[in-house]
Amino acid sequence: MTRRIDFTPRTRAQFLAAVEYIYAERPVSARAFRDRSMEALKHLIRFPEAGRTIPEFPELGFREVLVDRYRFFYRLHGDVIWVVGVWHDAQIPDDPG
Repeated sequence: MTRRIDFTPRTRAQFLAAVEYIYAERPVSARAFRDRSMEALKHLIRFPEAGRTIPEFPELGFREVLVDRYRFFYRLHGDVIWVVGVWHDAQIPDDPG
């Protein structure tokens, strides 16, 4: 089985907005955040259960990984790990479903 990571269109926009927000004040930090985020998500290819259940929505079956102060919500569907939300930890997340 060859897994891959994919973002929903909305989630790709959330991730890019986070990178742009950081970049406006600290360009080097933004690149480092982007790289750390992609490494954390790539880790899920081998270990998709590595993330914790989302505390606000435990019944939905989504999981999350934390990178700096951002939460990446995801769900494994077949061979694809779908990233369905990117939220700063100060935000109250929407239902990722």
